[in-house]
Amino acid sequence: MTAIPENKALAETATAALQARRVALIVAVAFFMQLLDSTIISTSLPQMGESFGVPAVAMSIGITVYILTMAVFVPLSGWLADRFGARNIFLVAIALFTLASIACGISQNLTQFVAARAVQGLGSALMTPVGRILVLRNASKSELLNATALITWPALFAPVIGPVLGGFITTYLSWHWNFFINIPLGAAGLALVARFIPGDRASETRPLDWPGFLVTSAGLASMLYGLERIAHPEDGALPTVALLGAGVLIGWLAVRHLARAKNPLLDLTAFKVQTFAISTLSAGTIFRVAINATPFLLPLLFQVGFGLRPVDAGMLILAYFLGNLGMKTVTTPTLRRFGFRSVLIVNGVIASLSIMACAAISPQTPQALVVALMLIAGLSRSMQFTALNTLAFADVAAAQRSSAATLSSMLQQVAMLFGVAVAAALLNLSQIARGGPALDLVDFRLAFLAIGAIGLVASFRFLALPATAGAEVSGHSPRN
Repeated sequence: MTAIPENKALAETATAALQARRVALIVAVAFFMQLLDSTIISTSLPQMGESFGVPAVAMSIGITVYILTMAVFVPLSGWLADRFGARNIFLVAIALFTLASIACGISQNLTQFVAARAVQGLGSALMTPVGRILVLRNASKSELLNATALITWPALFAPVIGPVLGGFITTYLSWHWNFFINIPLGAAGLALVARFIPGDRASETRPLDWPGFLVTSAGLASMLYGLERIAHPEDGALPTVALLGAGVLIGWLAVRHLARAKNPLLDLTAFKVQTFAISTLSAGTIFRVAINATPFLLPLLFQVGFGLRPVDAGMLILAYFLGNLGMKTVTTPTLRRFGFRSVLIVNGVIASLSIMACAAISPQTPQALVVALMLIAGLSRSMQFTALNTLAFADVAAAQRSSAATLSSMLQQVAMLFGVAVAAALLNLSQIARGGPALDLVDFRLAFLAIGAIGLVASFRFLALPATAGAEVSGHSPRN
């Protein structure tokens, strides 16, 4: 008599699991398009400048406008998802991003290009947090780990393959195709979202917190632009310091407002959840700085420090990419066996040491050892990313998800730019202290050692987590 209900329950569970993975995979396609575009453009700036009749350095405004537009609208994404439905906003985000990509590709001058990049930034601002909201709403806790693993791979792969792919496209086709490549990805994303992701809308809609929106956006924009400028010291230190100072001050005012407002734009109570706070705000942000600095340093190490051709450096970076890919099959069983706390500590130490080991290699190091190091660095980076992103939402309540997804996206943007900024600053400071006319291998060694040390500090911060942290998501039992 109980067989039929049990079979029905199993079938419903299997259907729900399939739906959660399907939604995560569709969101991952959109994330890949977005992140690939962010990394691929840097390789074609000189050719674009030549096409527009402006110096290559002037093209950096395209990156700046993208970052600032994204910073302004990211805080609004959670409210829009609750007000108009996450699925609808996600469709709008993909459509905006795809149309803006076409506009970038057909731009005839710098003004047109900057305008198109601003629209791209708006689409990007909505895409990441709203995509996470869709995944959280469609995945049960038992499926959250697999779903998070799927939406994490774009963040791992795009920064690695983007510059290589961009260089190939710019060399053998033209810079326009770095943007036109988004057309099939965007069209596929729109069709898949419309077909397979169900509509949703919050039962209650909050009024828009305009003061919260203005102060949060201004603080985030100042901080991100200041961090982006650190990588370009030739622009002068005073504006950079002023922007960072303004970002900190306005950010403090934003937190103060959000904590007191009756209907705040962002619900900060998610930070009272220990797993979210540690994996997103404190240890998680610090470790992401180290993780995000590495893809910036490695191509420079191989090309400037080792003197390799871009294609040869790309082949070594490919091993790093394969390491990211290879870890996906073992992440879930590893977390189930050992739990989030142990994995984040032990794997964090391994990842940090692999970053520091990059300081020991040289052009004379056997290539097999370099490839092996790249594989280990990629494997440990992938594991840490997935564990952090999954644990962040393991204990977040349904009512907190929209704000938590938005806060997580904001902090990850800060960590990404901060990682690049710290790496660039370390290289420049080392060169200045050495008095050299150009970067040398010793500068890269100091940078890798410092970045690895940052990762080590963050790894031991995870000791504050209980042994059962995220157990409901990972399926880990401390008695195992």
